[in-house]
Amino acid sequence: MKFSLFLHIERYNEDTPATQLLDEMAELVQMAERGGFEAAWVGEHHGMGYTIAPNPFVNLAYLAAKTDRIRLGTGTVIAPFWHPIKLAGEAGLVDSLSKGRLDLGIARGAYMFEYERMFPGLDAMEAGARMRAMVPLLKQLFEGDCAADTAYWQFPSTTPQPRAVQTPHPPMWIAARDPHSHDFAVANGCHVQVTPLASGDAEVSSLMDRFNTACAAHPEVPRPQIMLLMHAFVGATDDEVDQACRDLQSFYCYFHKWVKKERPITKGLMEPLRQEDLDACPQYAPEKLRQNLVVGKPDEVIARLKSYEAMGYSQFSFWIDNCMDFETKKRTLARFISDVVPAFQ
Repeated sequence: MKFSLFLHIERYNEDTPATQLLDEMAELVQMAERGGFEAAWVGEHHGMGYTIAPNPFVNLAYLAAKTDRIRLGTGTVIAPFWHPIKLAGEAGLVDSLSKGRLDLGIARGAYMFEYERMFPGLDAMEAGARMRAMVPLLKQLFEGDCAADTAYWQFPSTTPQPRAVQTPHPPMWIAARDPHSHDFAVANGCHVQVTPLASGDAEVSSLMDRFNTACAAHPEVPRPQIMLLMHAFVGATDDEVDQACRDLQSFYCYFHKWVKKERPITKGLMEPLRQEDLDACPQYAPEKLRQNLVVGKPDEVIARLKSYEAMGYSQFSFWIDNCMDFETKKRTLARFISDVVPAFQ
């Protein structure tokens, strides 16, 4: 099983400038590269200080100039917010800038907050339909001289420029949860990204079952890769791990409030959470997260990851957006690299 890093610019107040946060993001990715990680992934989000990435290709171009080997992935672009010619062109540019290191992850999106602002009237069902319509069209655009006359896009023969370095195109990944999404990804020769969020190992196993079912339904397609995205933390002591779980509780409660739109937002920042807000989400209590996430001392983390490797996951992505300060993020990533990664080499 290979390892990757998943991250955004993470901001909860105006105290820290975005320029500093960009430098910190680059430092974490450079650490991951030195530690032998396969890839770094950056998502797409709009108007949300909690996860800042209005165009992941810009982040990846910035990271391409500061790294040499690590692959750089969109984790993920939100398909309904893109025209396929623009998406294929920007992907080709970053693949060229990185000398063939781009992985292209695609999703339908998850936040109604973003749909309301970027594509008023869009719902999850329509967003999924647009994503499924875009994937085969992107493959044709990467080949070149592609024309479209579909329900969503119509354009004459076009070859996006610059063309991608990787042929026939950069590896494509689909963010999948339900069985239909897994089936679509496998049938279209795409790799799969999954996240159980904080649901625990039963959901980790269920996601693999859905993927295996999709693979069995398409024996003519070479088995794709499947990436598991989860929060991780490696601590030296129980006290350190307990504090990490309290930080992750805050992260997931912010996530809950963004999804539910339950808290005032000013200048892209959510009003800080109070203790009663944390208490109102018992599913994210620290003891629950200690049970459901990849957190613990090195031996505990290794055992957890070995079980995922045995299930068949080909990549584990260390999600490092977590409400922790930068020094804590560096410390746990360094410990993961020194104390966990060698067990998988």
